[in-house]
Amino acid sequence: MNVYEAVHSRRSVRNFLGRPVPAAVLTRVLSAALRAPSGGNLQPWEIYLLSGSRLEDLKSRVRRRIAAGDVGDPLPVRPYPAALPAIYAQRLAEMGERRYGAAGIAREDKDGRARIRARNWECFGAPAALFCYLGERMLPPQWMDAGIFLQSVMLLLRVEGLDSCAQIAWAEYHRTVREVVNPPASPTPRARSAVRRAAGAGTPLSGDREATPTLAEGVLDTSRRGVPVGQKLGAVVANSSTNTWL
Repeated sequence: MNVYEAVHSRRSVRNFLGRPVPAAVLTRVLSAALRAPSGGNLQPWEIYLLSGSRLEDLKSRVRRRIAAGDVGDPLPVRPYPAALPAIYAQRLAEMGERRYGAAGIAREDKDGRARIRARNWECFGAPAALFCYLGERMLPPQWMDAGIFLQSVMLLLRVEGLDSCAQIAWAEYHRTVREVVNPPASPTPRARSAVRRAAGAGTPLSGDREATPTLAEGVLDTSRRGVPVGQKLGAVVANSSTNTWL
């Protein structure tokens, strides 16, 4: 697959298979994505990869909050401007119509829309989730750097035959994310990408888990650097119950 094919085939997938992503694939993707450009070479992104029991723990905590009627945490930043210009407001409305209309949910069906939206916090069935943090003192240019990094990840996933879905929704329960991810004191989650093969798409993964090691559980943490990506990702596979720095 060339770059044009990766760009044209990338889409936001909202229905994933539950099969784990091989660790070797994630090693290749993250190793290459870390070469994304950033102003002054700050590399401001801090990446945490959750899977297995740690990801299920996060989803369970958010499930309980939703079931209790908890609408979420105060947002660190607004997802959209308060008054969108007409062209952007139209695009946002059309996106909502397509998403809920595909599920047969009418605009006035608030409960139905809430059920569809709650799929965000199930990672749409993805077995791995990539959370991107930026320090609170970082400015809009560093947000752009993080976006370049995340786009690189999503395009590289396409080369590997995988799909993804970039989300804002996890910021609504950012305190719960922090409890599970346990990042350094200052960063606030800005974006998140669920990483997984789309249902019914691509080549099935090998069923031999020993021959194809996977990130079965744990947290892969990239907020400290200085050790080769492959070495640290290998440490996650070997000892997935602890935080491992990339």
